[in-house]
Amino acid sequence: MIRREFLAGAASLSALALAGCSTTAQPPQPTEPQFDPFYLNMYGPMMDEGRAVPAVDLRYLDPAYYRRVVPNPTGERPGTLYVDTPNRYLYLTLADGQAVRYGCGIGRDGFEWSGKGYINHKRKWPTWTPPASMIEREPHLEEWRNGQPGGLDNPLGARALYIFEDGRDTIYRVHGSGEAWTMGKAVSSGCVRLLHHDVIDLYNRVSSGSPIIVA
Repeated sequence: MIRREFLAGAASLSALALAGCSTTAQPPQPTEPQFDPFYLNMYGPMMDEGRAVPAVDLRYLDPAYYRRVVPNPTGERPGTLYVDTPNRYLYLTLADGQAVRYGCGIGRDGFEWSGKGYINHKRKWPTWTPPASMIEREPHLEEWRNGQPGGLDNPLGARALYIFEDGRDTIYRVHGSGEAWTMGKAVSSGCVRLLHHDVIDLYNRVSSGSPIIVA
């Protein structure tokens, strides 16, 4: 093979090699996680009291905190609300040895509350009035000193259950939240927060006067 032919052949091989390193194929798109249709329906979009409640984005909710009916682990009598703060669950005990278990968010360090109380009253789409101590810590809340109307942007969300102890308002609530990623976390100012869908479910099952234990 003469030198000119060798160089031509080598150039052709180099071109083929370079062509083999490039591609016009697109990378595969990441697949969306697959969710159980039961929970997609449970946490799907809904209308409530004339308000549109968006679906829970299950990508941000640990399945451990999905609402479930489980054997009652609390030993408490039926109709009791029991907040298991270490494991971030609220249980509503039922009459058949079962309990409805809800994932929840709890008070962050320095804002925890524990004890025995009762649900004095409950409200749909409640007004939120920040305590004076909270306004002092967070001056931008001055706007709501006389109350923030109910709505999705209201910190109490779709429902609030008001916890009293010995006839006095503890200022703590069981209330709704649209922040799925906070379930299982210690994030609140002492309240127990559930997803909007879950607090609506709980509200419909609980009567005023029901006992609550936060342990």
